[in-house]
Amino acid sequence: MWREIRDREAGKTRPNSFKNRVSSSRIFDLQLSNYKDVVSPHRGSINSLQVDLTEGRYLLSGASDASASVFDIQHATDFEGGGEGALIAKHKSLITIDKQHQNGHKFAISSAIWYTIDTGLFVTGSYDHYIKVWDTNSTQMVMNFKMPGKVYRTAMSPLATSHMLIAAGTEDVQVRLCDIASGAFAHTLSGHRDGVMTVEWSTSSEWVLVTGGCDGAIRFWDIRRAGCFLVLDQSQSQLGRRPPLLARSAVNKVSTSKALSKGQNYLCKTKVASEEIW
Repeated sequence: MWREIRDREAGKTRPNSFKNRVSSSRIFDLQLSNYKDVVSPHRGSINSLQVDLTEGRYLLSGASDASASVFDIQHATDFEGGGEGALIAKHKSLITIDKQHQNGHKFAISSAIWYTIDTGLFVTGSYDHYIKVWDTNSTQMVMNFKMPGKVYRTAMSPLATSHMLIAAGTEDVQVRLCDIASGAFAHTLSGHRDGVMTVEWSTSSEWVLVTGGCDGAIRFWDIRRAGCFLVLDQSQSQLGRRPPLLARSAVNKVSTSKALSKGQNYLCKTKVASEEIW
């Protein structure tokens, strides 16, 4: 490793080559745990993971096969004998909700989050246009919200004491706030010009929400007021940024043609002046 660093400092190794070598060496050094194994019941890719915020014990997962599961990652459900007399702790799902459930999602679950103050409830959002709230103990759906499009992301504020809102980002341009207390939409936030891919609550204020959309903008909202109070727009906020290559080439062509025309005019004037003198 030190040799690689010295070569990089001396300029013998290019930045990309140095990055690839370091990444490869770290990957080769990785070792999976031989003492803990989480047995996944999912048959598709896992799209969402979250450990509960209260006990730090239960892992919630959502997958592309429309299933959601809960695991106890502290206490194993079973043990198996490993090599050299070691035991492997097996963590199987405590509950699993899939398409076979009477109220299960029909399409991929894109977001699965815990209720912030206890593990009695969790929330799932899916490409079937629904956000559903589940009772962990009974594995029954206690509430659902019909959304205008695919649900990409859901989030609840870890600081909230005055509201029980689920912020939802969908393929629709509006951000919707679902109120668990009333079972209805609180209000919508309008400003994005394309689908909203991600939403995240502030870690310093229960009223501030941050959203990112397919329009390339990051917007900051105070949900007590209308409209966002800050926009980070890539196409507008990067002052002094160089124009795209095609734009630069067009500008260069125009400037070159202007310079040539000025040079030709200067030569013509010089020629006329010399003829008048002679």
